[in-house]
Amino acid sequence: MPDYSQALDAIVQRISHARSVPAHHRTPLRVRGGGSKDFFGARLHGELLETRGLQGIVSYEPTELVVTVRSGTLLSELEALLQAQNQCLPFEPPHFGHAGTTIGGLVASGLSGPSRASVGATRDFVLGARFINGLGEHLTFGGQVMKNVAGYDVSRVLAGSWGTLGLITEVSLKVLAFAPSEASLVCNLGQGETLQLLHRWGGQPLPLNASCWQCEPGAASGRLTVRLRGAQAAVQAALPKMQADVQALGGQAQAADAEAAMFFWDAVRNQQHAFFTQAPSDSDCLWRLSVAQTSPVLDIPYAQCVEWQGAQRWVWAPAAAGTQLHALARKAGGHASLFRRPAGALADTDAGAPMFDALEATQQRIQTALQAEFDPDGVFNTGRLHALT
Repeated sequence: MPDYSQALDAIVQRISHARSVPAHHRTPLRVRGGGSKDFFGARLHGELLETRGLQGIVSYEPTELVVTVRSGTLLSELEALLQAQNQCLPFEPPHFGHAGTTIGGLVASGLSGPSRASVGATRDFVLGARFINGLGEHLTFGGQVMKNVAGYDVSRVLAGSWGTLGLITEVSLKVLAFAPSEASLVCNLGQGETLQLLHRWGGQPLPLNASCWQCEPGAASGRLTVRLRGAQAAVQAALPKMQADVQALGGQAQAADAEAAMFFWDAVRNQQHAFFTQAPSDSDCLWRLSVAQTSPVLDIPYAQCVEWQGAQRWVWAPAAAGTQLHALARKAGGHASLFRRPAGALADTDAGAPMFDALEATQQRIQTALQAEFDPDGVFNTGRLHALT
């Protein structure tokens, strides 16, 4: 494998070559780390531009709670380094059961795990970044401390950009120490009672870190699991109170075995839990609905999983239900996206409805302006998030 400087030079040369080709003959470049998220998006199109040559921990200051790492570095390698210092990425970025998940893919996808509603999203932990834009320029934004982030925070804009603005080469991330104490509660409740409880708990000084409610279509109730993290005294004081709240609604909350709970949350984080791996039918798609946390129960006859204290709703539904789900999400103050397609559905048109909601006019104007600034020739527009131009 070439060293870091050689890998950078090769990437710039690839971009320069792509720009030199007339637009009507040009094949865009598709940035790829470990390929753990190749399932996502309207299509996989374009010549691969891999980041695996950009590996290594640049710096790590445990006392300063910051690490700077190159984009091709494995997420598992970084997590092992942090764990040795009793630290972590608290937003729990998913691996999706893939050993090759990279730091660049972590930031570019902007995906967060079960604790996102309590600790913040991926972008909230990005302090600075370096990336190569569509002009072949190696740019630096942000820094290694929060006070260095001033003006338009481009480094955080890269979180969730899916490689459409450029190729991330290096990123500085804020890290945190593991919580001193952790416990999980499990109970059987309907979705309405679950949302009622989560909204009540969210307004109280409780160390509620994550929640997950799952239900099969047609079932009268589902299974709610909540995770508490924080100081030992806070966790121990919250447990009996939350159990009493569940009992007041006619349920029984039991403390989960620590090992079983760890396995459960890891499976939810990486979509390895049975809900995500066992679709109700071979033709069902997995839809992700991001809505206001206080949104009521969605009246749909499909298997559902509710995370983030109500803000994230996963739904197994056929492609034909896409229009209905987009409308429901907009009504609930959010948006819907087709997250996983069944085998054989290869293009956006296979879904029977757009994979993503259309952006509001102001958002579209900002996105278009960013694209024109960082990638004016469309070198990185593979059509994964929006139509080729």
